[in-house]
Amino acid sequence: MSERTNPTTAPLKPGRIGILAIYLAFVAVVVRTLVVEDNRPLLPQYIALELVYIILYTFILWKYTLPSWLMHLCIGLETVLVFLIFSLRPEFDFAVNLFLLLTYLISLFFTGRTRWIWIGLMVFLTGGLLIYYLGFLRGLALSLTTIAGEIVLPAYIIVNHEIETARARSQALLNELQITHQQLQLYADQVEELAATQERNRLARELHDTVNQLIFSISLTTRSTQLLLDKDPRRAAEELHNLKIMASDALSQLRSLITQLRPSKLPSDHNSP
Repeated sequence: MSERTNPTTAPLKPGRIGILAIYLAFVAVVVRTLVVEDNRPLLPQYIALELVYIILYTFILWKYTLPSWLMHLCIGLETVLVFLIFSLRPEFDFAVNLFLLLTYLISLFFTGRTRWIWIGLMVFLTGGLLIYYLGFLRGLALSLTTIAGEIVLPAYIIVNHEIETARARSQALLNELQITHQQLQLYADQVEELAATQERNRLARELHDTVNQLIFSISLTTRSTQLLLDKDPRRAAEELHNLKIMASDALSQLRSLITQLRPSKLPSDHNSP
């Protein structure tokens, strides 16, 4: 899978604050170009090259999902423009700050080894051009601040992106856990409802068996009492007493089973009058 289509190596979207800072830096470079008197004879060339640089830079920011090969080409053209701007008058060392601005694009659009190869090239060109044209000590002294920025800026962007990615992953994991918790709660409610249904079915079967047994016993006792009314009134009276006890016990058992069959009261039931 190519670098531009792999989701893990997708380009970072430019932030508003970062874009604002970049264009403020553009303004600083242009203003510095205009105020340096020694640049006046070459001012048209400076302005033309800087304008092309800014237009191409803006195009890259606007079309931040460019294919990898086209992005390499655009960064290469920008690098050539900076080299041409610097070569107009090497004493105008402020122009190398345009290499620093390129590291912002490189940090957004490239990842891994490709990113650091381009950043290393920017560092090499910044220090190499100044040292070549201005001498080792002066060139090194003038390039150190820009080189530090070319390293710190990408590092900041990378770390900030990793923090945002970790935060997004944590939020996604939290959302997934919440969904899982809701599903488990739903399963628990279903299991509880199933258990309650099974218990009610068991009680219903028990009620059915108990009712049949009690009715059979009462019916049998009633039949016996009817037969004893003429033959043995005393025993018939005892059987009637037993029949009364049996009816009372049957009623108690039925009430108990029916009470167990009643569904649990809902919270709204407690608030009803």
